[in-house]
Amino acid sequence: MSHPLPPLSLLETRILGVLVEKEHTVPDTYPLSLNALVAGCNQKTSRDPVIDASDADVLEALDSLRSHTLIMENSGGRVSRYSHNIARVLQVPSQAVALLTALMLRGPQTAAELRANCERLHRFADVSSVEAFLAELAERPAGALVVELPRAPGARENRWAHLLSGTPAMPTTSATPASGGAGRDPLLADRVARLEDEVATLRKQLARLYEKLGESPDDAA
Repeated sequence: MSHPLPPLSLLETRILGVLVEKEHTVPDTYPLSLNALVAGCNQKTSRDPVIDASDADVLEALDSLRSHTLIMENSGGRVSRYSHNIARVLQVPSQAVALLTALMLRGPQTAAELRANCERLHRFADVSSVEAFLAELAERPAGALVVELPRAPGARENRWAHLLSGTPAMPTTSATPASGGAGRDPLLADRVARLEDEVATLRKQLARLYEKLGESPDDAA
C-alpha cells in the first residue's frame, strides 16, 4: 500500500466486514447487491454494535471505500454489485483478513473468541496460531492493523481491536468506585469472568451445531 489509509468510519468497516463474510457464507450471491449489503450491515446477529444504516448511508460509504480501492463495483447487469479488495490493498494474507473481518463485525475480542468467530472464514488450528497472526498484524512494518487492549477489570484475557478506524478507546485498567461498588467485589468480578467463559463456550457449541445442521446463524436472523 503506497499511502496509508485514513481512519474508516464504523459503517465503512461494517461494509468491508459484510463483504468478506458473505463471500464465504453465501458465495452464490456474491458480489452483493445494495439491498443485500444494507441487510448485512443492519443484521441483528453477529454484529457489535448493531446499526441501522439507510441505502443512502451505505452508498455514501461505498463511494468513500471506492476512492481507496477497498471495494469494486460491477455494473454489468441490471443491478450493481459490490465486492471487496481488502487483501490486495492492505497486502495481508487470507488468515489476517478473517481476523480483521471478525473484529470489524463484532468489536474487540480475545484470541479464543476470534478463533471461534472466524470458523466460517478460516479455520485456525489453535489459539496459538490466532495469536501468531495477531502479532504479525500488530507488528506490521507498513503500519499496525490491530492492537492488544489492556486487560479490563475482572477479565481473564486481553482483547484485541482493529485499527482501521484509528486508535480505539482503551478500557480502564483500574476502577475507583464508591464504597460498596461492584468494581471492588472480587466475587462479582469472578462470577462475571466465569459467565464470559461460559458464553464463549456456548458460542463455540452453537457454531458447531449450525455446522452439523448445514445452516448458519444468519439464517435465523
